Amino acid sequence: MAAFLVLILLLKGQHYLLFSFMILICSILPAYWRFERETISTQTLMFIAVLIALGVAGRVPLASIPGVQAASFIIILSGISLGPELGFITGATTALVSNMFLGQGPWTPWQMVAWGLMGLTAGLLSNTKLSHSLIFMIIFAFIWGFLFGWIMDLWYALAYVSPITVKSFFLAYASSFLFDLNHAISNAVLIALFYKGWQKLFNRLVKKYRILPTK
Repeated sequence: MAAFLVLILLLKGQHYLLFSFMILICSILPAYWRFERETISTQTLMFIAVLIALGVAGRVPLASIPGVQAASFIIILSGISLGPELGFITGATTALVSNMFLGQGPWTPWQMVAWGLMGLTAGLLSNTKLSHSLIFMIIFAFIWGFLFGWIMDLWYALAYVSPITVKSFFLAYASSFLFDLNHAISNAVLIALFYKGWQKLFNRLVKKYRILPTK
């Protein structure tokens, strides 16, 4: 994925859609690794598809409000419910599919990686006590609002800021502060209001329909 992102920069944003699908393929590989000896069930595929649809529905209608969307909330929950590999897939695919409505561009692969990492890091918490702490999850979601923005700022600075100096790099990041703050606040508010109920619902669905294989 890092190689694909470097190629996008070298090619000045050309062939971004091709690289987006390459990154999507790379993001799917861990799932096949995880299920190497097991068949991916229809229930698992359907549940991931529903989560991606929810993520898209949580982003597209709110696109006119800078930084405010519910996709990150769904992606964090997907990682908590399904683990890091499938959390990454949900995040990356949500970015690609939602941009089919909002517009694809050289930013798409970077959004896929950023949201994918959000789902992955949430998945690393799935079997820990931290995932049951509402305060911690609020802080986690708030921080990821800024981390997501900083990843996107990195792409913008490397692609469009010239010459790159400490000052110009800092200004590129500072210019998106309010956008990132809106993202962080919306993440924190959604987690505070809905995390406990949705986590309980998702965990119940995962257990009832055996969405994840039992070891």
